[in-house]
Amino acid sequence: MKRQWFSVLLVGLLPGLLSACVNFAETTGERFQKVMREMADLCQSKKLIATDSRCILPKMQPADPLATEEGRFAHSIKIPNPVPADSGYKPGMSPEQYYDHLCKTEAGEFIYKTVENMEGLYMMRPRERVFDDHMQHLYAMEDPYGYTDWEARDPQTIFIDPPWRTFSFLETPVLKLNTSETASTPYKRYSGYIQNKSPMKEEHVHNLKSQFGYTWRGISRPYDRDLGIAGGELIVVNLTTKEVVGVRRGYIRSGSARNSLTGVWWLTGQVCPKFEVRKNRPKDGDFSYWFISKVLKPTNANLNGQEDSDANK
Repeated sequence: MKRQWFSVLLVGLLPGLLSACVNFAETTGERFQKVMREMADLCQSKKLIATDSRCILPKMQPADPLATEEGRFAHSIKIPNPVPADSGYKPGMSPEQYYDHLCKTEAGEFIYKTVENMEGLYMMRPRERVFDDHMQHLYAMEDPYGYTDWEARDPQTIFIDPPWRTFSFLETPVLKLNTSETASTPYKRYSGYIQNKSPMKEEHVHNLKSQFGYTWRGISRPYDRDLGIAGGELIVVNLTTKEVVGVRRGYIRSGSARNSLTGVWWLTGQVCPKFEVRKNRPKDGDFSYWFISKVLKPTNANLNGQEDSDANK
């Protein structure tokens, strides 16, 4: 009789015990901070060289979204469907459950207006190129979801590469960080590229030809990064009226990578929405172009041709 009573009591307590285990499980953020402290101690005690990642990572700072004029403008834009202040996180949610919730309730492509026969566009906020240390740091990147190395390195070849990507030109700001550029010409314009026929033309200009542009921003709310999740928005805007014509909002989940010093590896994180053209490829260099070209339809667009583009760029 006593044994039966004990069994009933144990069964009754089991859900609470399991819930407590979930609540007190180490989060991605807690594990990351623990590893940072261990690395900092190891760097000092073993006198590792300054270029060792175990010395670099603990000194890296969280991304500052408002550090540049371009970043401040991106975060000032009012979009038709802003993310709610309450993300819907519930105590006890696992990272997978929370990620699935964000993908179902917030992520997606939101196109409010399409524009036909666009010749070019303005890249309002160029991405700063990052490397392996950033990819395994939980906070150093503002928008791991939207980032691709190709866009940060050579964005002009994403948008101007006939017949697969058929904008005629791409314009970018001349960033003040580059002291070799002259402030008297605030913009660059790329054009004229044809594979194996004509090199990319780069010119410094005083005025924009573009009618539309795009920018990006990260999403920051209390529980996201702590659970190994980061959000980002790509925003397409009319440069004259400041009307938002398209928004892509997505999320990336990391925090369980075994090939990383920290357990974080944004490069191969799980993403939603995914890149829709290539199978088994959640995103690659065409990630931004794929959405933008749905909103700003380039002249003589051949979206199907993207299947044959150079995946190694």
